[in-house]
Amino acid sequence: MRRCAIFDLDGTLVDTPRGIVTTFAAVLAQLDLPTADSPTIRGTIGLGLSAAFAKVLGVPEDDPVVTRCVELYRPTFRKIVLPVAPQLVFPGVYDGLQVLRENGFLLAVATNRFIANAEEVLVAAGLREEFPVVVGADQVPKPKPDPGSGLLVLRRLGVAPRNAVMVGDTTYDVDMANAAGMASVGVTYGVHGADQLLSAGPTWLVDSFAGAVAAVQRTTS
Repeated sequence: MRRCAIFDLDGTLVDTPRGIVTTFAAVLAQLDLPTADSPTIRGTIGLGLSAAFAKVLGVPEDDPVVTRCVELYRPTFRKIVLPVAPQLVFPGVYDGLQVLRENGFLLAVATNRFIANAEEVLVAAGLREEFPVVVGADQVPKPKPDPGSGLLVLRRLGVAPRNAVMVGDTTYDVDMANAAGMASVGVTYGVHGADQLLSAGPTWLVDSFAGAVAAVQRTTS
């Protein structure tokens, strides 16, 4: 039986939310746009970039200012976050992925980052070689919580939804898993808290990456 564990990136594998907030603020400053406070920006993490900037600015996603923000975001993120990516990997991630791999799990990432930026983060963090499949938001018609990214991972790996688990720190991850027919593990150390994650109905709720690894193995055993 082929089994897989699919992971979100930001707030699940790598503690990038603080860097994301700083990057957002820097982009807004570069364009002389109104500043946004940290909770407002953090509340958009997990959405695609266009949706996140549109929500922060209170404009439609197709507004030209959103396009400009998205264009500036990536080079700004590279300067601020990528140099410190190895220090941002959550405790237990390296060892936990090894445990899953040794127990026969295929590993993948499904993220609402565009694929090029996701690859950059994974490479900078020393994690890229852990994942045979990485799916970004620009590789599917709609980002999470739409099930498209999870279903694309399953097709590429040849795994049935019943033998797959999604691990993530937001309701978007849990909603995606539910829509795709797979189990889910919500981690409380990222962006969304326990109550918010529980509202989406995860299969398991844990407070550490080690807990996520244990839950993954229980869910598909």
